[in-house]
Amino acid sequence: MPLTRRNFLKGAAAGSAVVACAATTASEAEARENKTLPPKAVGLLYDSTLCIGCKACVKACRDANDTSPEFNTADPLWDTPLDLSGSTLNVIKMYAEGTSDHKDQEKDGFAFIKKSCMHCVDPSCVSVCPVTAMRKDPDTGIVSHHPDACIGCRYCVASCPFGVPKFEYNTPTPQIHKCQMCRHRQAEGKIPACAEVCPTGATLFGSVLGLREEAARRRSLPAGETTTFSRKTVGSSDTHEKNTAHYLPHTYGETEMGGTQMMLLAGVPFDKLGYPTLPEGSFASASETIQHTVYKGMAAPVAVLGGLMYLAHKHTKHDGQDED
Repeated sequence: MPLTRRNFLKGAAAGSAVVACAATTASEAEARENKTLPPKAVGLLYDSTLCIGCKACVKACRDANDTSPEFNTADPLWDTPLDLSGSTLNVIKMYAEGTSDHKDQEKDGFAFIKKSCMHCVDPSCVSVCPVTAMRKDPDTGIVSHHPDACIGCRYCVASCPFGVPKFEYNTPTPQIHKCQMCRHRQAEGKIPACAEVCPTGATLFGSVLGLREEAARRRSLPAGETTTFSRKTVGSSDTHEKNTAHYLPHTYGETEMGGTQMMLLAGVPFDKLGYPTLPEGSFASASETIQHTVYKGMAAPVAVLGGLMYLAHKHTKHDGQDED
């Protein structure tokens, strides 16, 4: 058999195929458990039914993180980001269907939705980063990015199921950017800027456990009932009253991907609002198990090397061998 590029690659892959397939099959039943919530985990609760689309949170986020506005209209008069980007870490988007007459209604309705980092309990971006530029705080659970360690591989961009980390393409010195829950403000005793300025309490800051309890309380309220909602922080005395909307019976982020520290409430299905339907098992738990199984004892690399050596030996002319 002549040594062509096709045959060379097929032979190289053959050595590792059996090992990789066996490891993958085994890992499906043996995947590690999801990581657990840190002891002092803090987070955000976004209530779509309370959001009025004012985008005060978008402006506050820019001020707190010193990012530049984005213009997507003919006349650059207003900050009009369309989605998360290298300069937009938090954005409010809108769902609309049919006549859009009714707020927080799927048919002939509209709703607002917030997009920013979900701060996963078991984050894919941290799992895939080869240089620990992405890190999860062991106490607060905040997922942060450290540009001094980053090599620009963008594995975090590809791995995030929510499409959060963004790479700058308009600068000769690009970096990865994402919401870090204003950890620099928290170090000064402040709360995230988006929660601080929200006029309705649509974005609420606090302990994850406290936010989960508040989310459960809201979901249990009868629709149309006048209710008191905290602003800025969970349990705050700074409140306002509003008639309760009809909530979906699920807090998004409570179970998805092993849980997230930013959670969402809404009256419109989350997939309509741009959030994917995800399993309870984290992607990191599955991928790490496969990787660790394949490379355990260096089985896969040895198999690949063995295949390459066999091919090289098979197609090498030995001393004294006739050219024919």
